[in-house]
Amino acid sequence: MTPITVVICDDQPLIRSSLQLILETDPQIRVLGTAADGAEALELVERLDPSVVLMDIQMPRLDGIAATARLTAQSPRKIIVLTTFDRDDYLFEALEAGASGFLLKNTDPETLITAVHQVAAGYGLLSPEVTLPLIRRHVAEQSTRPRAEQQRLLDGFSERELQVLQELATGKNNQEIAVALGLSEPTVKTHLSNLMAKAGLRDRVQAVLYAHRAGLIQ
Repeated sequence: MTPITVVICDDQPLIRSSLQLILETDPQIRVLGTAADGAEALELVERLDPSVVLMDIQMPRLDGIAATARLTAQSPRKIIVLTTFDRDDYLFEALEAGASGFLLKNTDPETLITAVHQVAAGYGLLSPEVTLPLIRRHVAEQSTRPRAEQQRLLDGFSERELQVLQELATGKNNQEIAVALGLSEPTVKTHLSNLMAKAGLRDRVQAVLYAHRAGLIQ
């Protein structure tokens, strides 16, 4: 089996070392290198081409938001943002910049490893307990956008695709969406793929943001 390769970017040496030790307890994960700031991360990711990047936000020279934006602008990248609750505005900006999801720095080792596997497999990292309240709080600031503009974001979707998108935006996984709508999981996956292709969305995180901006979830 091809290993999941990871680059870790954090300005604190102890955190970099701890994350590397945790990840390398999984024989399917290999840490290719670590970076102390966003500028170093850009060089390292370009050179090593990892499967997943763990990216801190607040760092010297180049912060994690700017580094994430530059990396995702160059090519599709799977980036997990590492954060705390004290500056969730930074976190939202990182998701907007193209991050595939986020983890709290005090997350347990098992969750960290599972998250890396999940993002490497192409799934955005969505935790209903943490991600959705954050997204709703910030997207609420854009709720005044004209209804016509919101409707434009939904044009082109089938009724079933809109239903799947709405369920996804509440934090449900594929199995839960299938149960809620009376569909099979393969059918849910097909609808998700189709609607993300139509809207030019990279992953589930972007799909949730899109649904809230379009007024699909109030």
